[in-house]
Amino acid sequence: MPQSKTRNRRFVLAERPRGEPDDRTLRLETEDLPVPGKGQMLLRNEYLSLDPYMRGRMSDAPSYAPPVEIGGVMVGGTVAQVVGSDVAGFTEGDWVVAFGGWQDYALSDGTGVVNLGKAPENPSWALGVLGMPGMTAWAGLTQIGQPKAGETLVVAAASGPVGATVGQVGRILGCRVVGIAGGARKCAHVVETLGFDACIDHKAEGFPDALKAAVPDGIDIYFENVGGAVFDAVMPLLNPCARIPVCGLVSQYNATALPPGPDRMSLLMGQILRKRMTLRGFIVFQDFGHLYPEFARTMGAWVESGEIRYREEIIEGLEQAPSAFVGLLRGEAFGKRVVRLSA
Repeated sequence: MPQSKTRNRRFVLAERPRGEPDDRTLRLETEDLPVPGKGQMLLRNEYLSLDPYMRGRMSDAPSYAPPVEIGGVMVGGTVAQVVGSDVAGFTEGDWVVAFGGWQDYALSDGTGVVNLGKAPENPSWALGVLGMPGMTAWAGLTQIGQPKAGETLVVAAASGPVGATVGQVGRILGCRVVGIAGGARKCAHVVETLGFDACIDHKAEGFPDALKAAVPDGIDIYFENVGGAVFDAVMPLLNPCARIPVCGLVSQYNATALPPGPDRMSLLMGQILRKRMTLRGFIVFQDFGHLYPEFARTMGAWVESGEIRYREEIIEGLEQAPSAFVGLLRGEAFGKRVVRLSA
């Protein structure tokens, strides 16, 4: 069903998933168009960002952000157009970045909304390389990874929106960059288009040995997006004083129990102690939000000059969002996955 000018489609959380989300997790509802009140504006969502963190918001386990309530609209970053406004600084026709959620229309008082103007060149990019994923990559690498020219940087999920940007920033800053991705096609893109020095397919037989061969001088910085077997292969290759920005653990997001096998926590803690390594998790806007103006200037210049390349995967139609999200968690996405809501 196409986007309507009079009705609002929205996906609400119907039940909390155990393991992978399924057809019962989200429910599509249709309601009248919301009516803005004094000091509000009505936004028509044009693009919806799909991001792994959304799986955590479906759960009520303790986290850095409150969970989506049962019956509540599923959260998500959006690029929208202003339909009508009683908010200073926003007028009809403006493109904006907001947090409008999985729905066609949303109300806003302007808090946290960024105005992109009347005619941005690539509005959906504000959900990717020029938005939260790009900021996550840039801040996590520069502030925690602290790269130095000549060091070896390894990036998990290297073809995704965060990993692809991490590796390209590392290359600009003089690192030798090795990516890890799932499949030969993604690895070819990482090397041939993004300019990584090498990329190792974690789905291929002999992955740990292939990774070891690709980093003869060890690993100085490991940007963690995946966890699981990928980190198991990385851990013995980490150099003294290695830095590990922990951005995500997508391999664990649908887990319902601890992974099988021996407890590796003592081994990891011993490595951290003996090698004096730094392992730090971060939530980008909570930890580094004050650096956004610097990021915007720097990344904008790199994208404009072509030093940073960006791949976007457009999914057509709000009704496709749940299956596209599950595919994202399974590793099926190739680049930044965005849902286009309007025709």
